[in-house]
Amino acid sequence: MALLPLPLLDYQRYGRQMILDGFGLSGQVKLKQSSVVVVGAGGLGCPALQYLAAAGVGTIGIIDDDIVELSNLQRQILHAESSLGIPKAESAADSAKRWALCKHIHTLELMRIRINSSIRVDVIKDRLTAQNALDILCGYDIILDCTDNAPTRYLLSDASVILKKPLVSGAAQKYEGQLVIYSLGPDGPCYRCLFPKPPAPEAAGTCEETGILGVVTGIIGNLQALETIKLLTGLHEMKPSMLLFSALGTPPFRSIKLRSRKADCVACGNKDFNLSMIMETDYVQVCGGPRPDWVQLGLANGHAGHRATVQDLKKLLDEGQTLNLIDVRPSTEFGICQLASARGVPLHELVAKPESYLPADRNTPTYILCRLGNDSQIAADALRSSRPNCEIRDVIGGLRAWSKEIDPNFPIY
Repeated sequence: MALLPLPLLDYQRYGRQMILDGFGLSGQVKLKQSSVVVVGAGGLGCPALQYLAAAGVGTIGIIDDDIVELSNLQRQILHAESSLGIPKAESAADSAKRWALCKHIHTLELMRIRINSSIRVDVIKDRLTAQNALDILCGYDIILDCTDNAPTRYLLSDASVILKKPLVSGAAQKYEGQLVIYSLGPDGPCYRCLFPKPPAPEAAGTCEETGILGVVTGIIGNLQALETIKLLTGLHEMKPSMLLFSALGTPPFRSIKLRSRKADCVACGNKDFNLSMIMETDYVQVCGGPRPDWVQLGLANGHAGHRATVQDLKKLLDEGQTLNLIDVRPSTEFGICQLASARGVPLHELVAKPESYLPADRNTPTYILCRLGNDSQIAADALRSSRPNCEIRDVIGGLRAWSKEIDPNFPIY
């Protein structure tokens, strides 16, 4: 018998997809010979990696310089409680060849349960930068953008233009997601064609700030894997489009046809765009500077007499002093946890009519709370503009500081 193009067991492993019309043995061989790099082993990267590994992509690179935290486990499905504190790239790679403790019918035994032990996994724990991006990415056929920040998105787009490799980009926030393949074919637009101007850093909210339904990242990440498999096996129509998903929408999916790349695009429309242009670009500054550290900003002292510590607030509450204590978090967050003596007034409502939330007795102090100590400063300023020369203070560090320094049983979310 002639030499088989795949190991014998692969016919059984991948048989369910090899019998598909248009896929066949040739499609499986293409996957085995291909290489994909996933930038970001988080909510999007985890499901994408899982299905790329299961499908039999021969080489998978994982780039992530972050570590696994407890808040990741709600959506980043390749990580586990045992992964807390270790690099995400290592955790994700380990899950692609996972060890697990399984209950046998008769005995408990340690079994090696792996998604796919035959694939190669490259673990890259370095941060992707303008200086190293092309060297790292050039060895792969397709790039998956599973990140959550503008500087890296622009860097990946520029790199894909120079390397002439498709960029399968996903995004997810709250109940919504988005999927686009940039640099698709000779005329497919790049990220800069669609988004020539980056959003202000303070306007680009993270999952921690805006929230995310974990399954939404799973849907988008799985679709990234699907589009990648279609590209590698020749099943893709090669027509640029943007897929929008809304978990609460009817129907949940909507597809938008994209125009060809812009002739005046600074990247894909510029024939002289080259490596040195990428290496000379400070992508963080181009995108408006570093993303604000809201935790540290909430801990700033501010103007004398304008801010109070959680210890100050605790002392007043213990003494039984009458306070006008206002929590300006959104009503949903107020419903999660709150101090017993606080009343919830969402920030937008307070700012619209600040005078409505001041006590009739001008001698009653007003203290403002929020999650981290940032929105409370805005609220306090609005109240002072409505009633100057009264004691109006916001609490430094907000309820996060209260949990850390006063009551460790107060929830952090």
